[in-house]
This record gives sequence, C-alpha cells and structure tokens, in this order.
Amino acid sequence: MPPKAKFTKEEIVRAAIGLVREKGIEAVTARELGARLGSSARPVFTTYANMEEVTRDTVRAVRDIYNRYVLEGLKEPLAFRGVGKAYIRFACEEPQFFRLLFMGAHSESVGEILPELDENYAAILQSIVSAYSVTETEADGLYRHLWVYSHGIATLCATGACRFTAEEIEKMITEVFIALLTARKGSKK
Repeated sequence: MPPKAKFTKEEIVRAAIGLVREKGIEAVTARELGARLGSSARPVFTTYANMEEVTRDTVRAVRDIYNRYVLEGLKEPLAFRGVGKAYIRFACEEPQFFRLLFMGAHSESVGEILPELDENYAAILQSIVSAYSVTETEADGLYRHLWVYSHGIATLCATGACRFTAEEIEKMITEVFIALLTARKGSKK
C-alpha cells in the first residue's frame, strides 16, 4: 500500500510558486520544496510522480497569475493599451514569473506570447478598430508592433536594466502607438 500523501498538489505548487518568486524556477527542486514545506523531499514524490509534473503545474499556476493581470488590463477603456501596461506591470512586479513565462526554458513560443490564440484577442483588436477607425487587419499590425515594444520594456524591467514609473510606461506606449498609427495612415496616401 503506497504511503498517504502528506501534502496536496495545491500545497506543493504554492510552495513552488514561493520559490520561483524568490529565486527563479531553478530553485524548484524536491529538496527545496521539502524544506519549504518543513519536510524531507520524499513527501513531494508521494503526491507527484516526478519533478516534471511539479514544474508543469507550477508553470500553469504562474500562467494563471499572469492571466489575472491581463484581465485587469482588459477592463481599461482602451483594452490594447491596458493589456500592454498590465504585461509590463507583471514584469515589474513579478520579474521571476515573467522570466519563467517569457524569457527562459519554460517560456512560451513567440506565437503564444502574441495573444491571437487568446479569447481576449478579438476584444483587444475591436478596441483599436473602434477607437481609431482602422480595419481589423490594420489593428492587428498595430497591436503586434505595440506588443513587441511592450515586450522590450517588460524585459528591461524584469531584468532590472531599467525602471519606469506607471506614468512613463503609459506615455511611452501611447507615443509609440500614435507614431505607428500616424505612419500607417500616412502610408495610405
């Protein structure tokens, strides 16, 4: 008869999230989890078959945290700007999580960083179409450019290379978007 699990998956993932937040995904080892839970490493393996499963569930939980930031951004009147700001805020407030999801071995592919597969993408595009009287194709191009720019700022913040205030971030995003919009409208002439 297998031993009874001392910790639930939720408890182990919560401990793993704490380790990632403090030290990065590399710190998530059975020994570190056991120590964090006040135990040896053994109870981790009565709940999980291996560390790959722990990592998978931890990445999933971090992704859920990131998604809460995105949902906050979507509440802004200009959803595309709100999501960009939320993405950067996530990088500033949770740099290890940002590194995990968007800069490391467990990071999303470029196709998954851009949210076209996301159910929110249509709302983001519609906010651009409505606010600036552009086609959906033009909105897509504008948003992709803005996303790349936002990713650059977020990466600078997550790595500690730069620190910006919320006001500076909003101003930078707005200026770049207006420049992109102006360039697109100018190229139509």
